[in-house]
Parts: sequence; C-alpha cells; structure tokens
Amino acid sequence: MKPSLKVKIGSLELKNPVLTASGTFGYGLEYSQFIDLNLLGGIIIKGLSLKPKKGNPPPRIYETPCGMLNSIGLQNIGYEAFVKEKLPFLRKFNTKIVVNFFGENLDEYIEIANKLSKTDGVDALEMNISCPNKETKWRKMGTEPELLRKAVKEVRAVVNKTLIVKLTPQVTDIAYMAKIVEDEGADAVSLINTFPAMVVDIKTRSSVLGTLTGGLSGPAIRPIAVRATWEVCKAVKIPVIGIGGIVDYSDALQFLIVGAKAVAVGTANFINPYATVEIIEGIERFLIEEGINNINDIIGSINEKANNAYN
Repeated sequence: MKPSLKVKIGSLELKNPVLTASGTFGYGLEYSQFIDLNLLGGIIIKGLSLKPKKGNPPPRIYETPCGMLNSIGLQNIGYEAFVKEKLPFLRKFNTKIVVNFFGENLDEYIEIANKLSKTDGVDALEMNISCPNKETKWRKMGTEPELLRKAVKEVRAVVNKTLIVKLTPQVTDIAYMAKIVEDEGADAVSLINTFPAMVVDIKTRSSVLGTLTGGLSGPAIRPIAVRATWEVCKAVKIPVIGIGGIVDYSDALQFLIVGAKAVAVGTANFINPYATVEIIEGIERFLIEEGINNINDIIGSINEKANNAYN
C-alpha cells in the first residue's frame, strides 16, 4: 500500500506537500507541457498586483555558483487579466491554486486580498511582504515588527480563505516575525524569500543586472533556509511551508523533518521542469523504504541531540 502524502495548511488540504514557489512557475500554463499539473500538491502563481506591472529593466536573471540572481521586479499581468486569461485554465486541474499577492501600499494589499478572497478558483492566498527587489518603503513591511503586525491584521480582516504570509530572511529574528504573523491570524507562514545579492562584471565594472542588486536563490541558500525553517517551526503552532534551494527529494525531506508541513520548489524549475514531480516520487519512495505509512509521521521528526558522528 502506498503511503499517504496528504497534509493540511490551515483549511487547505493538499494531496502531497510539494508546491511551486511563486515567481518560478509562471501561471502554471508554462509548465503544463512538461508535467501533469494534477500531480502537484499546489501551484503558487507569480506575484499578483491590482494593476499590471512591467517589472525591472533587463538583464534580470544571472546564474551564480549553486544559484541564481533575479531582479524581475514582480512583473505581472494584474488581477483582472489573471482572472480572465489565466484562472480559467487553472480551474481545469485538481490542484490547489495559491495566489501570491502584493501592493505598493497597505491599501492596495487590502484591496487585492479582498478581491482574491471572493474569487472562485483561488484556494488560498500568499501575502508577499518580502521581495528584495522593491523600493525601501515597501520592503519595510517585512522587516519592521509593528508594520508587519498592522498589515497582517488588516489583510486578515478581509480574507476568508487560507492566508499564508511569506517571510523575508532579512531580519535578526525570523521566529519572532513568524510569531507576530501567527498572533495576527495568519493560517500559515512560508519561508524564506531570496537574499539581496550582487555580481559585478569586472570588465565593464558594472552590475550584471539591469538593477544593481537582485535576489539570490538556489541550493546556495538551502542550509540557511533549513535553519530558518527549523527555528520558525519551534516558535509557532501554525503550519510552515519551507522554501529555499530544494532540488531533489532529499532536500525537501530536510525541511519536512525540521517541521515544515509542505515545501515550495523554486529555482529547480528553471533547471529541470520535471523537478516537482520527481521530488514527489522521491518522497514516496523514501517513505516506502523507511516503512513510514503517513508523511505526517516524518514531519517534525528531527533528532535535536548533539550529533558527534562528524567530529
């Protein structure tokens, strides 16, 4: 008998714990020619705003050792075009649809959250308070406790679906920020977003990106992401979605073992469009080999005693 891979994120029931990270899977259509979207636990679409956004000037992506820099700038088609042009396609699949959303100010956050909460075919919302490629005023929401508290509280008031808040790693105590999010009514947190980073072309003496800096993602940040996920899982009771450098099933299992209920796969989608399905299959094989009948039995199973095997 196959093990159960079902997990719950708030009221959201997933057939398995593997989602796609926002900004790396487009609107789903882009990857439907490679994989059966029905196999995924969920699709988190790229960040959505009320109005269309052009994003940052090119070049916007640059490969780094064990990772990638991006400075897309949250380019998207806007709420109305998403509902008319993309959501009908997504509704065809038996896969949970999570919309990552943002605003230029708190009023815009509240307005788009309210609209998405009333939109059929949207199963959950992921509140993006942590993109490193935006102006300073917007970015403060994810790094200043009182701004975060106010933002989550006011968005929560207009959202009747599962609300996930995506955290930034650019804080001194990410567990403390997660606790604020929990206290103000979020159903779950996802972490981590990318790290601000920079690469310079030594010939031109300029940044390789159209903007000076971008967000670093990929395997290079995975150990940091696992540590942050572990800290947050110990601090909050709400579910945690682990993100950061997940390339294969063993990467995903690290996040689950430290307590994450689910994971979101990002940069790996650019390298291998089949990555998400291969990760699901790998997790299932691992559970069978270990004699584990339910994925929830491995979640949070970390042995926190000192390991002297590598001394």
